[in-house]
Amino acid sequence: MREPLLEIDNLSVTFRRRRSVTRAVDGVSYSVAPGEIVGVVGESGSGKSVTVLALMGLLPDRGVEVTGQVRYAGRDLLSLGDSAMAKLRGREIAMVFQDPISSLNPVVPIGVQVAEVLLTHTRTTRRAAMAESVDLLRRCGIPDPERRLKEYPHQLSGGMRQRALIAMALACKPKLLICDEPTTALDVTIQAQVLELLKELVTDSGTAMIMITHDLGVVAGLCDQVNVMYSGRIVEAAPRTELFAHPRHRYTHGLLASIPRLDLPRGEPLHPIPGTPRDTVAWAKACAFAPRCRFATDACVTPDIALAPLSDSPPDHPVRCVHPAEA
Repeated sequence: MREPLLEIDNLSVTFRRRRSVTRAVDGVSYSVAPGEIVGVVGESGSGKSVTVLALMGLLPDRGVEVTGQVRYAGRDLLSLGDSAMAKLRGREIAMVFQDPISSLNPVVPIGVQVAEVLLTHTRTTRRAAMAESVDLLRRCGIPDPERRLKEYPHQLSGGMRQRALIAMALACKPKLLICDEPTTALDVTIQAQVLELLKELVTDSGTAMIMITHDLGVVAGLCDQVNVMYSGRIVEAAPRTELFAHPRHRYTHGLLASIPRLDLPRGEPLHPIPGTPRDTVAWAKACAFAPRCRFATDACVTPDIALAPLSDSPPDHPVRCVHPAEA
């Protein structure tokens, strides 16, 4: 067993407003080891992105309460000051955001933006940083990187902008890379190329990676460990092959049933999950997924259902469900 590089322990994030209190993340715990890809999957609003924004220290100070522990290489990130976190971000912990067009500065050439990471976190000259930027763009599969270096974000395609973001994230050879749905806005062909690039990164350098996505196809082809989130909590966690072979939580079953499959008869209807993520109840009162679950009974109105292995499941496959699916 490899020693975890990142350990998230009972992390909770609460947004407080004048007339409302929202628990976006509610007691999330998982770890990532060097060279491991951990997938976090769930619908929009399940708390996936807020979890990593909290550990990166990118949430606003006002109106937000973050509790729990996030240990990175033995240090608690939540207790570090702004200057200490600024030294880690980009150098040891990097993040690839979902929308490249809003993540890149529209009035600054791509090369300057990539080189800025190197100039901020390493002792190098501007000329050396620009030369390294060319190499990074080339490694990320951008053709004619010398020319692209001088272009602005709007002059690049969506796939190239995403690759430029990945180049910025890889500039300082981070130990932990967080990818927040990096392939959402890309077509299938470019998506496959970006995922292959990320997979090669982990294989070659032993980087730990958190892949946040709502696409189970991405999870199936990339991740080692999978955490399924719903309404701020992890409802099922398992190794990739175990999760797809024996999904136990009804929410995981719903996600799999709503995906088009080529091995089904032509005209076979999909089975979407009824309702929306807003149709929920507080975990402190009952199972949050109960209002959308056709297997829900009065027994589901149980406060704080534990995430624990079932009697007929492996110990590394905990489930938070009163009426789990058969193995």
